[in-house]
Amino acid sequence: MRKVSRSVPAPKDLGIEVIGVPEGAEIRLDLRLEAVMEGVLVSGTARAPLTGECVRCLEPIERKLDTDFQEMYSYPDADDRTGGHRAAEAGDDAEEEDTLHLEGDLFDLEPVLRDAVVLALPLQPVCQDDCPGLCSECGERLADDPDHHHEATDIRWAALQEFQQSGAGTGTTENQEK
Repeated sequence: MRKVSRSVPAPKDLGIEVIGVPEGAEIRLDLRLEAVMEGVLVSGTARAPLTGECVRCLEPIERKLDTDFQEMYSYPDADDRTGGHRAAEAGDDAEEEDTLHLEGDLFDLEPVLRDAVVLALPLQPVCQDDCPGLCSECGERLADDPDHHHEATDIRWAALQEFQQSGAGTGTTENQEK
């Protein structure tokens, strides 16, 4: 077993449309590498800065992300070491495609890191939990002006409003009960 800590630059497109890790930003990796019969079990934590925008008001967001991951990297000859049990069990090509292999003493952590980071991202990030968003009429940020509103006339009452403005609705009313 070996513990390793590294800082690596973030690859391109590590995130979703509204939030992600900026390309080249420092990702701090704390890894634990364990030799097992089939290969090397890699467990770790990734810490990275996030930038994006609030989905309600479009204000910039900056946060920190901490996510854990774990993946098994198989030896190239893992089936020979385990007596060929894996090959005899399923013989499934899809399972073989999903298996990550060591290349000498090296392993490619990017696909595992990408999966862990993207799955840990909020799908709809907001600047604050109670963000009111933008005005649907003019696009003004509602958090800046809590009393913001627009006079809206309901078209169902428009005829009565015209009736009142023409003066026909004012004056004394006669008792219609006789």
